[in-house]
Amino acid sequence: MRSIATLLQLVCLLLSLHRSPCSGAAATASNFSSCLVSNGVSNFSLPTSPSYAGLLNSSIFNLRFTLPNVAGPAAIVLPESRDDLRRAILCARARSLAIRVRSGGHSYEGLSYTTENHVPFVVVDLTNLNRVRVDPGSATAWAESGATVGELYYAVGRSSRSLAFPAGSGSTTGLGGHVSGGGFGLLSRKFGLAADNVLDAALITPDGTVLDRSSMGDDVFWAIRGGGGGSWGVVYAWKLRLVPVPRNVTAFAVGRTGPVELFAGLLHRWQHVGPNLPDEFYLSVYAPTGSTDGNVSISFTGQVLASKDHALSVLSQSFPELGLTERHLSEMSWVESTAKFAGLGTVEDLVNRRRQPKQYSKSKSDYVQAPISRHDMAEIVRHLSTGPTGSIQLDPYGGAMARVGSSETPFPHRAGYLYSIQYGVNWDRSQVAHAEEFIGWLGSFYRFMAPYVSKDPRAAYVNYLDLDLGVNNWTRAAGGSSAQAVARARSSWGEAYFGENFGRLVRAKTVADPGNVFNNAQSIPPLNIRAEE
Repeated sequence: MRSIATLLQLVCLLLSLHRSPCSGAAATASNFSSCLVSNGVSNFSLPTSPSYAGLLNSSIFNLRFTLPNVAGPAAIVLPESRDDLRRAILCARARSLAIRVRSGGHSYEGLSYTTENHVPFVVVDLTNLNRVRVDPGSATAWAESGATVGELYYAVGRSSRSLAFPAGSGSTTGLGGHVSGGGFGLLSRKFGLAADNVLDAALITPDGTVLDRSSMGDDVFWAIRGGGGGSWGVVYAWKLRLVPVPRNVTAFAVGRTGPVELFAGLLHRWQHVGPNLPDEFYLSVYAPTGSTDGNVSISFTGQVLASKDHALSVLSQSFPELGLTERHLSEMSWVESTAKFAGLGTVEDLVNRRRQPKQYSKSKSDYVQAPISRHDMAEIVRHLSTGPTGSIQLDPYGGAMARVGSSETPFPHRAGYLYSIQYGVNWDRSQVAHAEEFIGWLGSFYRFMAPYVSKDPRAAYVNYLDLDLGVNNWTRAAGGSSAQAVARARSSWGEAYFGENFGRLVRAKTVADPGNVFNNAQSIPPLNIRAEE
């Protein structure tokens, strides 16, 4: 890729000799690439390179951000080492380029590889920084931020059948973004979030300094564990606490199809069961939109850190309406269950970054603090049955989620929250012209749900990014912020994601990145006197 940069520089030089300046974009790319090359970073791609489009699109899982109206970066850098990563950050700063750091490409709103207001930017893609080192003796692991959740699970599973890590079910999700936003998963009712199990981290600051837990300070270490990605610097690697699990766990998925009233009853009952089961139990609900011949579908997914006999005994007593039988249950190792819940055929597939299908989609989220009545649940199911292609996912809280204090990490949705809701719609290439209709329906359903969910603020999960809540609207690659910018961020999306923790996040940002070098449409704004937006 170095030859591309050299060629671009030569073209610019020849044009300048003929008094015809390079375009701004070409000159920016050339200057940036010159900085990289002079600092020993050779693994990058420019818009003129044949590899550029493939690299850019390789980790974009929401195809909304592959459309022609989405501006691409001036370069894509794929650091091979921590020093490469530092140098890429410093070169971007020196050339006044915004920095977008991508660990897996699953940002729901594309914030790890797009920019707003036509601000020139580079993508620093951490794909090659994916090493995981497990120490079974201390039950810890160091994982680079470019590793996927699946790569972490595979490494842990190979090291021990009795160790695990509590994170999400999507195997291709990048650890960097996932942990930065909290990281809810099937083990969270027993062991908390991924962010609750971070012991240390290596954070690269805007000036290229590498900080560990002690040198970054309490506020910044607190902030990076759930305060959202793209605000603090770049977490190069995480030290993770591994958790004990039985040699065999129980996994199941039960699907049901029937009339609205039947499912209203099941969903109503689940609200009283799912969040109150023993910590070892995870039981979620997935419901696709639409109906067939007046019937709707629903499925329950479960993982139990116990034998299937114990799982069946407890669930038969607490949720007999589910109709669970022994044939629904399977015992397997924890790592085998992660492959199952990721929709994979084998454990080896956990390390395959290309397994998850791509789609055009839009998502939103909510939290429920009081059970919804059966009558209202029926109305919700009826509304769902009229929708375009999409779904809702209900994840139970309670257990360890309720025992961690709401201010122990930036993630505030703890005691008092029964479950989260994720809403989504998706469409294919043939329906792109009707995308706004799909998104509009989702918005109307979200408004319909307002009476039934949390209020003041109406809460949301930062890992399910939703720009409908509000945006920062930065117009420069970096620069200070203002009290007005902080207030707007707080009232629009800040309190929804972080509740009363937002103020401490602003203080941490002001310490870690007062110049707002690391920013995006929903990054934490600093509060300082350089009030430029």
